[in-house]
This record gives sequence, C-alpha cells and structure tokens, in this order.
Amino acid sequence: MNFDLYPLRFCFRARDSIYFPAGKPGNILRGAFGTIFKKIACVPQCQEARDTRECDLRGQCAYARIFEPASLGPGPSGLVDWPRPFVFRASHLDGSTIAPNEPFHFDLHVFELRDPALAYFVLTFSQLARDGLGPRRGQAHLASVWQLDRAGEPRVQIFDGSRFLMKDAEPPLSLPLAAGDETVHAVQVEFTTPTELKSGHELAARPEFATLFARVRDRISTLRALYGPGPLEIDFKAMGERSSLVRMTRCDLRQVEVSRLSTRTGQTHSLGGFVGSAGYEGDLTEFDPYLEAACWTGVGRQTVWGKGAIRLRVAQN
Repeated sequence: MNFDLYPLRFCFRARDSIYFPAGKPGNILRGAFGTIFKKIACVPQCQEARDTRECDLRGQCAYARIFEPASLGPGPSGLVDWPRPFVFRASHLDGSTIAPNEPFHFDLHVFELRDPALAYFVLTFSQLARDGLGPRRGQAHLASVWQLDRAGEPRVQIFDGSRFLMKDAEPPLSLPLAAGDETVHAVQVEFTTPTELKSGHELAARPEFATLFARVRDRISTLRALYGPGPLEIDFKAMGERSSLVRMTRCDLRQVEVSRLSTRTGQTHSLGGFVGSAGYEGDLTEFDPYLEAACWTGVGRQTVWGKGAIRLRVAQN
C-alpha cells in the first residue's frame, strides 16, 4: 500500500523586483493560479460562471477537477467540497524581495493521479510569471519545471522554458505506507508553517500524537480515495487506539497570526496557526510511513495555501 504524488519544482528568473509578504507566498500563488487556470482551461461560455457545480462540462474540465473539485454525489466522510489535489511549498519566500535577474522557485505537490493535468500547471504559471507576481506585480520568466525525487531534489526536467518535455516525465513518486524493518521509538515533528489541527469540533491546543496521526491518516486516505487508487484499507479504530499510547515528550510551539483578504467576498480569513516542534516516544514503527507521507501532503486545515507543512526527524534502533 503506497501513497503516490507528482512533486514539482517551478524555477523562475525575475525580470522585475518581486516582493513576497511574510506568511503569504502560498496565498498569493494559489489565488493568482486559480484566476489564470480558469482563463486557460475553461471554454468562453464558462468564464463567468460562479459555481462550477452547475457547469455541464465540469466532468471534462481540468479547472473544475483541480481547482474547484466538488462531489456530485456522496463522497468520503460525506464531503461536499473535496480537498484540492495539490499544495504549494513556498514558505522559503516569506518576506523576500527577489532582485531583477535573480532566480527563485517554489514547489507544488500534485495528488491527482488519473489525469494530473501537468501541462495546465506549466501553462498557468508561465502566464502568471508574465502577468506579474506579488503585490507589486513584478514580472518573471518560467525557466524550467522539474519532477522531484524522494529527497526533494530535481530528478527529471519536464519543461525547459520554451518546450514541454513530457515524454521524459517519470511515473509519480511512490511512498510506501507499510512499516519498515527498523524499529522507530522516537520522532521529532517540526511544524514549519502555521498549523491548525481539529480535535472533535474544536481546534487542538497541542498536537497530541493521537490527534496528529488521526488528521494525517484521514487526509492520506481521503486523497487516495478521491484522486488515487482508493481509501486506506486499514483498521482505523485499532490504529487510532495504538496511536494514543504514543507519548508527547516535548512541545515547543508558538502561535503565528496571519490573515488574507478574499478578493471574491471581501472577507478576511485567518492563515495563522502554531509553528515549532514536538517530540514523541513510543512504538512509532507503523506510524512513521504516514508521517513521511504527511511531509508531502501537509496536515490540518487550509493545506492548499501551504499551511500544515511538517518535517520529520526519526530515531531508530
């Protein structure tokens, strides 16, 4: 049993000075991405539609599938609005000003396996770079796009700045979810971007391991069910009970307050959450592969904006 994805790196060269406000690179990219994606993918009569659920062509529309996925019937856990099948990784650009002619990049993890629409992502971000990025609308050139390996390093180039090289593209990265041969007795989880975890109907004050694992497990299973080979075939209850035996040994967190203004509704929405690290001890062997996968998927609320990004440090016997 695996979790598969397409991890991509988009590499640019700035033409103008480009500013990314602290805490908002993912939000800037996500918002502009949706606007341009719709213009590129949708037929003219659909451009003004407010709700893609009402579109007769949504079953064949890459924009509807990728950016506004929604159930037309019962979905996993009764979901009406499905989680989008991608996340941005751009927090390294927080508060940065990119000088003219300077290179920069961000990563995008795509979870749609049946029709990942990789060419649409390339076309959209190439146009976005020409239109301008950030509040100052600084222009850039999309120089290359790469598939990443498991270490997060460029593996195969699929766009060279002017030509698609899709024939060279490799299958998706496959992450095994089965326990490895080594016993894992301690891990440290670093919450590198603001994270919010639901526990019941409320936000958890601390990332107790049972809560963290439940949100990781549910997200992986939902993404597999909607965009991959199917939901996890595991005993959810039994694994949840075993996860409750794992102890939190250290918790060093701080709250970050960031907000975004919706251009569509005019409302302000929080992008905040906790960052920092937590240590856990216990029999973590069966949980370690899920935490590894969560480093790619993110965990918690609003992951599409880049929230809930984690890094993992493992102690083995």
